[in-house]
Amino acid sequence: MTQSRFGIRNLKVFLALLVPALIAGCAGTGGGPVEPELSQSTSDITGSGDARNRARANTELAALYYERGNLGVALEVLRTATASDASYAPAHGMLGLVYMDLRENQLAQQSFERALRFAPTDPDINHNYGWFLCQTGKEAESARYFLQAVRNPLYPTPWKSLSAAGQCALQKDNLKDAADYFGRALKLDPDEPNALLKMAIINYRNGEVAETRRLISRYNRITEPTAEALWLGLRLERKAGDRTAESSYANQLRRRFPNSREFQQLQRGEYD
Repeated sequence: MTQSRFGIRNLKVFLALLVPALIAGCAGTGGGPVEPELSQSTSDITGSGDARNRARANTELAALYYERGNLGVALEVLRTATASDASYAPAHGMLGLVYMDLRENQLAQQSFERALRFAPTDPDINHNYGWFLCQTGKEAESARYFLQAVRNPLYPTPWKSLSAAGQCALQKDNLKDAADYFGRALKLDPDEPNALLKMAIINYRNGEVAETRRLISRYNRITEPTAEALWLGLRLERKAGDRTAESSYANQLRRRFPNSREFQQLQRGEYD
């Protein structure tokens, strides 16, 4: 989902659930995958099957365009989907994502709300709407939708929504609720990267050096460190008085992220 697409559920997971038949149909006979000929699929879809199947197929096609960043075509195909079946919730939910990326916030909100009227417990739609609210200054409202997603017993990645809820609480400087959400996420998936890093930030702000170090160490073992993670580690070791570790983090930050805000803070000596 920034949308660094942090809060939007991993799109590959979404597509794996949404479009297996379409993707399978794109496999070549020469032993490897080929690019799907999306432009040739649209006319075939609009004329086949009943209304619900046409809406589903067009939504699947739009998801592929969306993954490629072709938002204009995705939007057209989704309009065809909703014209085929105005009550097909995934099409409206996908429209919400497209409008969100286009920064058409009013249309995104209308699409998400329409999707939830037709599928109020759908975990993906609830999660995505929660992230939209979080990114548009309505962090307090977003928790309701993240938690609705988590309550669905068929939701395969509830820790993603809990981590997103923690992120939104942290944006409002609500450390107590943020720590609760991140803690719950880590109980379900001890290696959820965002929850590890943000929980480390909370512990750092609370002065808990040992726990911050443990979380940062775990985070750095399971994923490539970000500028944010390196900056946190640097400041932690500076506060702890470990100049060797501090220097190591500084060198990594300089080498990996020379244009980052964090490296600029390092150059200015703005540690806190």
